Formats: sequence, C-alpha cells, structure tokens
Amino acid sequence: MTATAAPTTTGTLYVYGIALEGARPPSTTGVGGARVRLLTGAGLCAAVSDAPASLRARRRDLTAHQAVLAELAGQGPVLPMRFAVLSPDPQELLHRLRAHRDQLTAQLEAVRGCVEMNVKGAVVPGYFADLVRRDGTLRALARRTRQRPGYEANVRLGEALAKGVLREARGAAREVLDRLTPLAVRTAPGPVDDEQVLSTSFLLRAADKERFREAVAERARDVGDRLTLSLTGPLPCYSFVDPPSAPAGR
Repeated sequence: MTATAAPTTTGTLYVYGIALEGARPPSTTGVGGARVRLLTGAGLCAAVSDAPASLRARRRDLTAHQAVLAELAGQGPVLPMRFAVLSPDPQELLHRLRAHRDQLTAQLEAVRGCVEMNVKGAVVPGYFADLVRRDGTLRALARRTRQRPGYEANVRLGEALAKGVLREARGAAREVLDRLTPLAVRTAPGPVDDEQVLSTSFLLRAADKERFREAVAERARDVGDRLTLSLTGPLPCYSFVDPPSAPAGR
C-alpha cells in the first residue's frame, strides 16, 4: 500500500488504521461518504472503505478520517494510518496483516490505553527589555549603540538581541520538556526552526490527559515571556507507530 493523491482504480481500498480482532465496524461514514468495514485476519483487523475516484485533502474528508479513527480508539488500541493510504485489493492487505502480525500486535499493545498529545512552542518576539537587563554583554552593546548610534551599530545590536531572544526561547523549551517528559510513556520530537523551537509529541496514558493539560498550562504561565505554548490533542498515536512495521508504506 502506498499513500497517494492520484486517481484510484476499481477495487482499491482506503485504509484508516489497524486494530485487534473483535473491534466493531465504525458507524461513522468514511472518506467520500463511503461505508467503513473491517477486514479481519491473523488476530487483527483493518478499517477500510472503497477508495473514492480521487483523493484530495479536503476538510470534510480529513474530518471523516479522524472520526473513523476516534470511533475505533474508543474501543481499544489503534494503529492509525495517515490520510490517503491505499491498498490495491483486500488480499494484499490481508497478506500484510499476516506477514507483520507480531510487529503490529506488539505496537497495538504498546499504545493500549494511550493517546497522543502534541506541544509546540513559538518564540515570543520583542522580548528585549528584561533580556538586556539580565545580560551584561547585551547591556554594554546597547549602551555603546546609544552613545555612538549608526546603521552598523543598530544592525549589530539587532542581531545580538535576536540571538539572545532565540537562546532564551530554546532554554524555555528545554525547561518545558524537562517538566513534561516524566509525565509521558514516550516522546517523539518533531521539526523545529528559529521561530518554532519546540515541537514534541507525548504518548500519555489516557487517564493522565488532564494532569498533562494542567502541567502545560502551568509551564505556559512560567515561560510565557519567552515562549508561546500550544497544545493539540488527544490525537491518534501517529507519532508512535513504527512505519517499517506497518502494513502500509505511508
């Protein structure tokens, strides 16, 4: 199976995720309004529907994909697939379930009773006054710039301030991770840059969701002058599925 946005052929299946045998078919409609059904084999089942003639990341289809996964997750552990994962036919999918049975079962057990929460942190621009007061090097540079103003002096001060703000934001991100990581079963880092300096997914026991929310809110208050935090979730455990072991090449 491969993820694709190209037109599909007759018989192609859209795959939402993998669960343990015994799950009930989701009652919610799937992508393109299709009925969702379960293919069962080797103690596992795959939630699938007929693939539409074409796939686009439209809001209603993204929402349908998530709704199917949410209903499955309400019954037990699920290995979610990303949007637009396809299988050419049922037999191919069942073959992959059998071939990867042990790995998939182990992954399902690893996320049993868990949800994913994602925390992002963005640099707070303009965090200068307190930074200059606390940083002797910046304070001296700012004083020299006031005494001998000019284009180059202003550029040097601006660059130094930008680096200082970024340094402080990264430090705040480390503080946030130090506080939140012990609350999680596992963590998975995401991409960061000079504006978004924190992006981490946390695998949590479902019972710990509210505790985690409270911890994020507390950290947001503590680092709010340096870092703006955002929390997304609960989500299907996308970040904690091992792609090579999954029955679909995502």
